[in-house]
Amino acid sequence: PAARRLMHNRTVTCEGYRREDGLWDIEGRIVDTKPFAVVESYRGHRPALSDVHNIAIRLTIDEDFVVRDIEVHMEAVPYPICPGAIPNYRRLIGARIGAGWRKAVNAAVGSTAGCTHARELLFPMATVAFQTLLGWEDAFATTEEKAARARREAARRSAEHADPERPQFLDGCYSWSSEREVVARLYPRFAASD
Repeated sequence: PAARRLMHNRTVTCEGYRREDGLWDIEGRIVDTKPFAVVESYRGHRPALSDVHNIAIRLTIDEDFVVRDIEVHMEAVPYPICPGAIPNYRRLIGARIGAGWRKAVNAAVGSTAGCTHARELLFPMATVAFQTLLGWEDAFATTEEKAARARREAARRSAEHADPERPQFLDGCYSWSSEREVVARLYPRFAASD
């Protein structure tokens, strides 16, 4: 890159956890900082590296990706009234992560009902939910957990084969192109024929 000066840093972290009660926690945090002291219009002087935003969310979901609980914490926000949006995130309880998730989030906490930064954090958290629950063998899982996962996977695949509707993620990226070998191997009926 050309000569430059760092003006802003945003860190987004997301983690997925399997709970002992059979549910899953997906946690996300967004932290914005400036590498130099600033004077904000509302909070006044802020030292270098102090948090502009530090917002954390915990989504508790079930095996079907349905939100069973949500917690939002605003440890650092630019205005003292920002936490007033927190209760509105409970509107997501019962929503399902998957097709329509973005629409559900915007309906629940879009515009003036929510915080822009917390709302944005929910989208990478959804991706982490899929990475946490699907498609990976847990080498430390018990025999019972492995059997339960195999049953869920078999039921999911059976439902997909019984349902003529294509999985939503097909043709959503390079590897999941219906013209590539991943789809031909894992979803042959949706693979493009030569």
